[in-house]
Amino acid sequence: MHRRLAVRTFGALLLALAAGQARAEVIRIKIENLRFMPADVTARVGDTIEWVNADFVAHTATARDGAWDIMIPINTTRSVVLAAPGMVAYYCKFHPNMTGRIAVGK
Repeated sequence: MHRRLAVRTFGALLLALAAGQARAEVIRIKIENLRFMPADVTARVGDTIEWVNADFVAHTATARDGAWDIMIPINTTRSVVLAAPGMVAYYCKFHPNMTGRIAVGK
């Protein structure tokens, strides 16, 4: 009896974990005309942020807190998986006036 309950509980836990992973999304940010579009996005831990560089020059997506520093050449897509909740401000090291923010929830 206890073993059956333990197996059911473990199975339910696995289903809950799988459902949590299935909710992860890809959030696309386009880079064009020296801007991140959209500049502000909302995401969850486990989501992927994908930057698509449709601009005429290379850019970076550099987190101000040091969490990542991604080089994004012309006509290239780069991404990062969000690991922790909080507000993440980022910018382009080549064009510091290009800024964005990601509000990361649990």
